[in-house]
Amino acid sequence: MACIRKRRGKWILDYYDQFGKRHWETCKTKKEAEQRLARILVEIGKGTYNPEKRTKTFKEVAETWYEMIVVPNKRPKTVRYYRNHLDNHLLPFFGDIKINRIDVSLIEKYMAKRLSEGVSKATINKTITTLGTVMRYAVKHGLIDRNPVSYIQRLSGSREEADEKRYLTPEEIRLLISNAKEEHRPLLMTAVLTGMREGEILGLKWGDIDWRNRQICVRRTLQNGRFYEPKTKASRRRIDMAPQLVLELKKWKLRCPKSKYDLVFPTKNGNPMDARNMLRNIFYPALRRSGLPRIRFHDLRHTYASLLIKQGEHPKYIQQQMGHSSIKVTLDTYGHLMEATNYEAAKKLGETIFGSKMVTGEDKHQKNLARLEGFEPPTRGLEVRCSVLLSYRRLFKSNLILLFCQLYRTITTSSLPSFSFKNTSTLSSREVGT
Repeated sequence: MACIRKRRGKWILDYYDQFGKRHWETCKTKKEAEQRLARILVEIGKGTYNPEKRTKTFKEVAETWYEMIVVPNKRPKTVRYYRNHLDNHLLPFFGDIKINRIDVSLIEKYMAKRLSEGVSKATINKTITTLGTVMRYAVKHGLIDRNPVSYIQRLSGSREEADEKRYLTPEEIRLLISNAKEEHRPLLMTAVLTGMREGEILGLKWGDIDWRNRQICVRRTLQNGRFYEPKTKASRRRIDMAPQLVLELKKWKLRCPKSKYDLVFPTKNGNPMDARNMLRNIFYPALRRSGLPRIRFHDLRHTYASLLIKQGEHPKYIQQQMGHSSIKVTLDTYGHLMEATNYEAAKKLGETIFGSKMVTGEDKHQKNLARLEGFEPPTRGLEVRCSVLLSYRRLFKSNLILLFCQLYRTITTSSLPSFSFKNTSTLSSREVGT
């Protein structure tokens, strides 16, 4: 039983919740009271109603989610990632707002505010994803009826901002490795020639290298001094090694510091190497000495993928080598590097259907035109090739005529032959027609 009545100039809501407890609320206008009561009755009918005084704020829900879900189940790097989103983005705006008061319009206001403050679209979209995870946790525990983030359209153009990748050329790679210290070159070569992630390289053990098949088996990753299993099944993979890398690793194994963990790239004391120390002591100094701009270590992984694409490797092979969960991830990340046109593929398709001996009308026209102009038709990508043989043929005919003329004169005069090759175009009519 619920009703609205006016008392002392205010409108009073009188209703019972799903547990049979009676509640009163005050509104300024009748319309506001009717809208409020209608919303409350829907929530009571679904069993999700929670009195306003007992409704938690976004900060309370987010902190509970962080402590109960993120910290126990996520890796340290991911924990820091979510903590950054909460402290620097979400809590300053949504922190004191009741969780059930967060709707689509409020989220859109947040996005517009952050955009006006100079925050990139990619960062805003990532924080919205984190917000959606918190709101989904609230739905699961009956704090709200639906997740408003599911109705939010992400900011467009963020893909270009997120894809600020730097790809090294082969010349830059050689420059980087040559300017690195000798004991650091195997690590950099491994990064460039395998595309392994930072934690996968630092967690690599000698037992993970298959010398017979020239492959590296990715079985773990190192983060903050702890070893973890790869996140996905696709991350557990076998990566083919170039002969140059095989030789470099074999030489490195002879002088590698001994490690109780059997690590390929330990510290001088044999302990697991910290990622930040690796960047500070190995990667960035090599960049400075080589004169290259400062890039991320992860860009070496992008460089590996770009070089495979450039040399024409199949996207499925690239996906397996990179450890992507699906080929869609590979194409979405590196599809812009692939050639948009491929005449050779279209040509092969035509030959498969009609045969290689079939000549198109365009090819016939080119051959006829070439015969008239004294040029050979285009062959295997060459536009025009001059027929020098035709010129030699004409010169040979001219000299042959001169030879017969001199032989005839020699026979008639009974003198020794004296050969003198001249261009027939310079002979007089008297010399030719004796």
